[in-house]
Amino acid sequence: MQNNGRVFLKKVRSNVSDALDSVLFDGMTIMAGGFGLCGIPEALIYAIRDSGVKDLTVISNNAGVDGIGLGVLLETKQIRKMISSYVGENKLFAQQYLSGELELEFNPQGTLAERIRAGGAGIPAFFTKTGVGTIIADGKDVREFDGESYVMERGLFADLSIVHAFKGDTEGNLVYRKTARNFNPIMATAAKVTIAEVENLVDAGKIDGDHVHTPGIFVKRIVHVPNPVKHIEQRTTRPRLVAASEVN
Repeated sequence: MQNNGRVFLKKVRSNVSDALDSVLFDGMTIMAGGFGLCGIPEALIYAIRDSGVKDLTVISNNAGVDGIGLGVLLETKQIRKMISSYVGENKLFAQQYLSGELELEFNPQGTLAERIRAGGAGIPAFFTKTGVGTIIADGKDVREFDGESYVMERGLFADLSIVHAFKGDTEGNLVYRKTARNFNPIMATAAKVTIAEVENLVDAGKIDGDHVHTPGIFVKRIVHVPNPVKHIEQRTTRPRLVAASEVN
């Protein structure tokens, strides 16, 4: 689309396959938003699975659970390496790692978040006290500042970030809802291409600027995915208490 010599990109795509068109390639690095099963870009994950792209390095807080979220890419063995902070809910993940099929780069969760934030801010590395004196620091540069030891961590930047938002407009401005905000906003800034799946798509200007979490300048493509399944990772219940008035 052109206007007075200026080129405007059409960000809204008709479906997830179209949104990923010409973006995927073997051996690429992908950031995937979400925490557990909350706020995961599930439709985009399934489209990546269906594309057959392989040898992926995936940066995500965790790898979903067996059969849901990134777990589907483990089932098809499309992931070669995970950069994560938690993997305890996925048995297949553990099996592939212990058998040597899957490479794992473990990070303390705050360090992982800061590595992603740093990558999005153009910061190649930073120093943190987290992990000093543990295997986390093995092979890394450890320096002293003001009498304290700090370990150097590298910023992270991906070929592609896939994120999930509650609302987005046609210019790519995004709003996340409650805990689904998690890793999505920082990952949206830390890749060559960011693609967002949104539950509610509105026209440009319909989102109050003060409510925008991710400005549209970071988002290259958008796909409308209404009414996504909201999975529950851990369900804990207790017997319902019966009131005296309900007896008999």
